[in-house]
Amino acid sequence: MKAQNDQRTGLLYGFASYGMWGIVPLFWPLLQPAGAIEILAHRMVWSLAVVGVALLALRRWGWVSELLRQPRKLALTGVAAALVTVNWGVYIWAVNNGAVVEASLGYFINPLVTIALGVLVLGERLRRTQWAAVAIAVAAVLVLAVGYGRPPWISLILAFSFALYGLIKKQLGMGGLESLTAETVIMFLPALGYLLWLGSRGESTFTAQGPGHALLLASAGLVTAIPLICFGAAAIRVPLSTLGLLQYMAPVFQFGLGVLYFHEAMPPARWAGFSLVWVALSILTWDALRTAHRSRTLRLDGLPAPLPAPLQTPAPARETA
Repeated sequence: MKAQNDQRTGLLYGFASYGMWGIVPLFWPLLQPAGAIEILAHRMVWSLAVVGVALLALRRWGWVSELLRQPRKLALTGVAAALVTVNWGVYIWAVNNGAVVEASLGYFINPLVTIALGVLVLGERLRRTQWAAVAIAVAAVLVLAVGYGRPPWISLILAFSFALYGLIKKQLGMGGLESLTAETVIMFLPALGYLLWLGSRGESTFTAQGPGHALLLASAGLVTAIPLICFGAAAIRVPLSTLGLLQYMAPVFQFGLGVLYFHEAMPPARWAGFSLVWVALSILTWDALRTAHRSRTLRLDGLPAPLPAPLQTPAPARETA
């Protein structure tokens, strides 16, 4: 009974986290006339404040000294911080410049890019169905490039930056709260320096647009931290395969907002490209569920389960939007 209650609670946390990430495009336009870089800098500064309070409450500081004693791990954390900075900045810019649909595509294709990196960087071997999913995704990008008249750069930057970020996070093995703290600490001084420089030029909107605008900019820290805390609560209560399926909630919501709320254009070529992406994700999800079911059946029959194939379930996405 306790296990069932924990799983039910975990599902609620999972729906909450991915639901909040899915509707976050509604938040960033509220911060205008601040530009994307100013919003990004505020997000870093206030995120550090929020996670710092959370760590003080939880008294979880032992990881700091351990991280400082490992130069390689610290350097990888710096690279992760740079990648998440690119991801956050491009996403905010895309939302505030009428490219919500293209941004959502980046998170749709992210699991497929992760698989491709597993093959190219880690030398992993894929099943035929996984190869088919990757091939269809490549075809989708080509179709979308024709439809846009250019490669879908926003989608590709978001997908590759987050996939590389996930690759580094896999090697670091840090918790969500700790990793976000370390990354925002690294980016805090550049972000704060940029905000002070902006203020010295009289170009900061933090004080120029009134207390309401300043409060909205400060709340960017909560918008970052609260979904992540919910995700952490879900991750310890539900299976990875469940989180892997829940991750598609966010880009589905974002796509729906882009089409229905922001009224972004969806010509036939764009629908065709997205349809191919969804077919590829359906194949990938079906293959992951089939493999997981087969492994469970073998264990119930007392037979040794096959070695897990690389990336058989899409890794649940930590929020980057």
